Amino acid sequence: MLELRNVTKTVGAAEHIRDVSLTLQHGSLNVLLGPTLSGKTSLMRLMAGLDVPTSGSVWFDGKDVTGMPVQKRNVAMVYQQFINYPAMTVYENIASPLRVAGTERAKIDREVRDTAALLKLTPYLDRTPLNLSGGQQQRTALARAIVKNAGLVLLDEPLANLDYKLREELRAELPRIFAAAGTIFVYATTEPHEALLLGGNTATLSEGRITQFGPTIDVFRKPNDLVTAKTFADPPLNTIVLKKSGSSFLLDGGVNLPVPADLAGIADTSYTIGFQPHHLSLARPSPSAVSVKAKVSVTEITGSESFVHLDFADVRWVMLEHGILVFEPDQVIEVFIDPRHIMVFDASGRSATPLQMLAA
Repeated sequence: MLELRNVTKTVGAAEHIRDVSLTLQHGSLNVLLGPTLSGKTSLMRLMAGLDVPTSGSVWFDGKDVTGMPVQKRNVAMVYQQFINYPAMTVYENIASPLRVAGTERAKIDREVRDTAALLKLTPYLDRTPLNLSGGQQQRTALARAIVKNAGLVLLDEPLANLDYKLREELRAELPRIFAAAGTIFVYATTEPHEALLLGGNTATLSEGRITQFGPTIDVFRKPNDLVTAKTFADPPLNTIVLKKSGSSFLLDGGVNLPVPADLAGIADTSYTIGFQPHHLSLARPSPSAVSVKAKVSVTEITGSESFVHLDFADVRWVMLEHGILVFEPDQVIEVFIDPRHIMVFDASGRSATPLQMLAA
């Protein structure tokens, strides 16, 4: 078990990590999700022992390892910027941690070849890294981390340089590999959809602090606050500030959005309403859905999906619809908001939405 206890890291006047407490279990997959400069890499460096916290402590299996150098910890780390030994072949790069550990030759050969097959590196075992593509070099670094059988494996956006098909295959395979070994697996990403694909647990980060930690699907469906909801949304979360009056939230143009029954008791004041792009739709999804008129700004077509950027009451929304949609700029269209899927946040940004009301 890895524990961070009230860990803070400052560099000069800058606070990179702020009062983080986190417990990670053996055999668990844990995603660090946040935008660039949110503190993901800084947190990983503290976990690994590459940096020492300014305050707080790091514990591993009940032992205080704060200040213990990374060389004395059973840790493997892979960065987006892959690191390999340039004078060694791919085979020797993968085998290097096993040789350092004194593993017998037959087992080294078996482990290297099995892992190379998994990562589709078998044809390149006799090549040196300089004779590989960027994706092949990254897979070599991943293979070395896998065979090390470390107690803690830290992957900092490791799949960014791989092609789409291999990236999807590895997202499915890596958690199984590390979980089977009883490893604590920590994976940093800026992409919410990657966190959802990996599953496990997710910690959302913002400005050096963890805003929420728990099972990935729960953090996505049940954000504790607006910051977490925005972190776990791509395209960006749709939001609007509304006034509650009795049984309705009052929208622009005299449109009323029904207050969900479980929120009927909250005070009549202003709230921020949030909803995911796929919960804004052209077709009425339920009898309770509310129709609004919005102006099209631009439409992005990805092939199988269309992202329609809309202007409504001085805010910008994004609607995600399947298929190819064609709208003219400034065209006014009718869209539907389903109150079953809204998230409600108070003036401090905390969730006012009962957990049972939130759905995917």
